Amino acid sequence: MGRFTRIEVINQMVETGLVPLFFHQNIEVAKKVTKACYDGGARLLEFTNRGDFAHEVFSELSKYCNEELPNMIIGVGSVTDAASASLYMALGANFVVTPVLREDIAMVCNRRKVLWSAGCGSLTEICRAEELGCEIIKLFPGGIYGPGFIKAIKGPQPWTSIMPTGGVSPTEENLKGWFNAGATCVGMGSKLIIKEMVAKADYEGVKSNCEHALKIIQNIKP
Repeated sequence: MGRFTRIEVINQMVETGLVPLFFHQNIEVAKKVTKACYDGGARLLEFTNRGDFAHEVFSELSKYCNEELPNMIIGVGSVTDAASASLYMALGANFVVTPVLREDIAMVCNRRKVLWSAGCGSLTEICRAEELGCEIIKLFPGGIYGPGFIKAIKGPQPWTSIMPTGGVSPTEENLKGWFNAGATCVGMGSKLIIKEMVAKADYEGVKSNCEHALKIIQNIKP
């Protein structure tokens, strides 16, 4: 079971405004990337459920965070069924992110009071997700919809919290567009944790990217 409550996870998303996300099949590399994000100020990490035996890597990473990075809230992304969500929660996932709206995932997460974020692409989907208890909506792929989509949704539904993922980059122009439109936080993957940096073991670069992105976000957020 995760170490953080649903409310603690939500508050951290709102406070920091950034959820780095990545996957690597090598546990030692995964640990170093996670540590770099943590040292860069990130307090949330979405480990993408991708590839064979991803849950085994997550299990070891979860234990590592419990022992070495006590304030890091680790969750799992790209979850597409309730069985996978249940497995990851048993391995310590503090939140579950899905690319689509799945009511079966909502049920198992709500049963354990674990935060889940559903991928939605319409106002109808967003309303249904909120009826099922979704606190923070994942807008995916964010780059296709753009900040204008969030601004339009916030008009009739100012209470809706949205986290765009995909199409988010650590530049002032890009982040201003999302947060000025009303985003609660952003999910950022390959533009933040750059593949070439990881390949070259440039973990200092990953740390610097996180620091840079968080500084921009804190200057933008009201």
